[in-house]
Amino acid sequence: MTEDITGAQREQGSQWYDNEAGPLVRPYAMTGGRTKPGPTGVRFDLIALVSLDASAPGFDDDTALGPEHRALIGLCRTETQSVAELAAGAELPVGVVRVLLGDLLELGCVTVTRPVPPAQLPDERILREVIEGLRAL
Repeated sequence: MTEDITGAQREQGSQWYDNEAGPLVRPYAMTGGRTKPGPTGVRFDLIALVSLDASAPGFDDDTALGPEHRALIGLCRTETQSVAELAAGAELPVGVVRVLLGDLLELGCVTVTRPVPPAQLPDERILREVIEGLRAL
């Protein structure tokens, strides 16, 4: 046993363990030091919707998937979720989730639906005219 700077007793070799939080794994270890989601240049918005594609060829390839990848797949298995929901459900930082989703997208395990930019949404005036036209029928 050794004593740390707080005076708490620790077992030898347990400096990577926090008694309250459990085993600690740094985010860069989960992503292999990467900070960008793959070479595809995909940008994952917080509200982008992620769906599981179980028919994809890379879905059953467990050798390429780490435990964090499998956790994200498990969260997507029940329903389509946003990137923010996946980060909260997996209890991982959003940056880490984006990198891991980039891996899953490259393997074809997930599909991503991006939100419609506000500039491409129909004008409110046009929608009101459509409603008035329908009421006139």
